[in-house]
This record gives sequence, C-alpha cells and structure tokens, in this order.
Amino acid sequence: MDHPEQLPALTRRQEELLAMIVRAYSENPEPVSSKYLAEQPNVTFSSATVRNEMAHLEELGYLTAPHTSAGRIPTTKGFRYFVRGLIERATLDDVEQEIMTQKLNAAPNALDQWMRQAATLLARNSASASIVTSPSVEQSRFKHMELINIQGRLTLMVLVLQGGVVHQRMLNLAEPIPQARLSELADRLNRICADLNAAQMLVKARQMSELEREVTEIAAEVLQRSGSQPIQTVYQDGLSDIIKNFPDQDAAQQAVRVYEEPAFLDLLVREVLDPDNHMGVQVIIAGDGRYEELNQLSIVISRYGERSGLSGALGVFGPTTLNYGRAISTVRFIAGKITDKLADLTERPAANSENNE
Repeated sequence: MDHPEQLPALTRRQEELLAMIVRAYSENPEPVSSKYLAEQPNVTFSSATVRNEMAHLEELGYLTAPHTSAGRIPTTKGFRYFVRGLIERATLDDVEQEIMTQKLNAAPNALDQWMRQAATLLARNSASASIVTSPSVEQSRFKHMELINIQGRLTLMVLVLQGGVVHQRMLNLAEPIPQARLSELADRLNRICADLNAAQMLVKARQMSELEREVTEIAAEVLQRSGSQPIQTVYQDGLSDIIKNFPDQDAAQQAVRVYEEPAFLDLLVREVLDPDNHMGVQVIIAGDGRYEELNQLSIVISRYGERSGLSGALGVFGPTTLNYGRAISTVRFIAGKITDKLADLTERPAANSENNE
C-alpha cells in the first residue's frame, strides 16, 4: 500500500472550519459561504476571521472557489485531511450497534446469509453501495493432523488448517502401520509443522524419514490446493439506491464499474488482504492518485477475519460527498461482527469440512 499523503498541519480553528465545510457540502453539494459559517451557533469568531481562514485553507489546497460563486467547496485534499481525523474516532452509538447486532443475529446461522445481511446493513446504515467478499484463506497454514488406520495399508489423513477448514485424504501407504505408530507420527508432525505453509512444510520434509516425508508432502499438496482457491462470491447492495446521488453519468459509470469488473475488484481486495498491509479501515478518496478510473468515487474498505485464517474484505462506496463518519464507523463495526462470527464457526471445524477422497 502507498504511504498516506503528507498534509500540511492546520490550527484547531482551521480544522473546525474545514470540518464544517465538508459536512455542509456532503449534506448539500453547493459552495459554502463565509456568511453561512459565521452564522453557525458554535462559531464564536467574526465574519472577517472566517473569510481570512477560508482564504488560507484555499491557499493550502484544502478548498477551492468555483468561478460562479463566492463560496468554497472541499478539494479531494480537503476531504483527505478531514477523514484522517475520523479514522480512529468515528463510532456508532450504542443504539445503532444494538439494532445492527440484532439484525445480524436474526439472519439464519449459515455464513452465506450472514454475508448477505452484512451487505444490506452496510448499504442502509451508510447510505451508500456495499460490497462483501466471501471468506477465503490467503495462504493456507497447517494446524493439526490425525492419521487413522482403516484396513491394512489404507490410512485416513484428517488435516485441519488454520481457520478451521478440514480436509480428508485416503492414503495408501507402502506397508501396514499400526494405529499406535500412526498416532505417534501424527503427534510428531503436529509439532514440526505447526502454523507452516506448504512451502515451509516441504523444506522440513527434506530432513524427515521416508514415511514422515511421504505424509508431509501429501499434506503440503492439500495446503497448496486449498490456498489457490479464488474468492467465490461477492455480496452487493445499495447501488440502485444511490446512483442518483452522483454528479454526472461518468461518475455513475465509475460506481457501476466497481460492481461489474471482477478484475478491478479483485485488485482492490488483494491490496486490503495483503499480509504486509497492517492498516485497519482504509479510505480511498477520488482514487488517491492510484486509481484514475475512480477519480469521482470514495471507497471505505476493511479486512475482516484473521490474517492466518479465513478472511475477506468489506466496504462501501459512493460520491466524494460520502458521509465519511457513518461509513467508517459502519464498516469497522460490521467487520468486527463478521470476524467474531468466523471465530465462532471455526471453533466447530467439522461444520466446514470438505471430503477429498
């Protein structure tokens, strides 16, 4: 991920005025006048001071003045400064949190239904369009193995991955192995391979005995296949409700592109899920100089789940006049709820088992 833009610091008064302008413009996308600001009940300084501060904010690049108006509107730089102060502070009130928790809990216990409900709540609560990707394992890691003698040389390997996914593989060993020895072998491999990925397991296998190496290589093959599975599903909601809020057809088409071009969405999600990306909620305003094709959109996006297990991405997007406080707080809250749900489900790994005979 790119480093955040370095923005010139503002005084507290300038920050307060910028925040008022951003909020006013987000509610009604018209230039904001100094007269309007001076009349606000929480403004205690003179109209002349307001005008001077607005002029300074314009010089710094946080505001701009349309030719046809004496008012000012926020620039993308102004939005970014405003949002930077919201990233950690924005929260939902207790009543909103309780309502959304109840709606999530009212959904059927199947994860698919939870994801659909999450997409709906994201869109409704932030008045924007939403995306939620199905969970996947970015890089599968070994958690636990059991080896069970079936008959003669036939042995069942039960392989549990980090995140709770279970694979079963029938092994045809070179010779019959008693159950006691199979259990000892599984215990030894559980210690050696704990939390390793497939490549790391293959390195360890080089120093193993023939039987240990055979079982470890098969387990590594299962991990490789599991980790290569692409994101299967994207849950979406809200675009049709907000399409009228975009300033023109080009901006609306940019929003549609987020939904309709899987390759672009996959690129965005992979950035969020990159193991080297340790950011929480991220806000991309007008493409942030990286996505020219999104220069009229704002996206608020976050990871959910655990880095070493099942995880995915969720977010909302809309015009740059997005209500950033609600969007950030809603995305953060829903990400936390889905993370908790996944943790609960993966405590019962049998529910996620896949048979690979």
